[in-house]
Amino acid sequence: MEKSEVTTGGFVTLLGLEFQESTPDRVVIRWRVRPELHQPYGIQHGGVYASVVETAASVGAAMWFGDRGNVVGVSNHTDFLRAVREGELTAVASPVHRGRSQQLWQVEITDTAGRLVSRGQVRLQNLPSAEQLG
Repeated sequence: MEKSEVTTGGFVTLLGLEFQESTPDRVVIRWRVRPELHQPYGIQHGGVYASVVETAASVGAAMWFGDRGNVVGVSNHTDFLRAVREGELTAVASPVHRGRSQQLWQVEITDTAGRLVSRGQVRLQNLPSAEQLG
């Protein structure tokens, strides 16, 4: 799967994610907090943070693994640290560990003032093929 297939369309478009940087060592995503992404109390829904964390880590991990196969998330732990009602958020993903069978990526999400609003990590399995999934 090409990087452009992962970073455009579908869920990425629904969330309004814009990829600022995508390399095997770093992924930067920006998006605008908007009412349709709020939870009932009028703040950014935690599922959006978890989705962005998963997306950023997966894109970087897939780019690093390259033509050796596919990567799939096996664990996503995302903490919500600060409520956000509006504005722009930025997620930065970087690898913690990249091994033969698994990768671990950390993602930090900040607001325009540079305050940490969410942080997560994703463990991904490196697979020679995704044929056996699902």
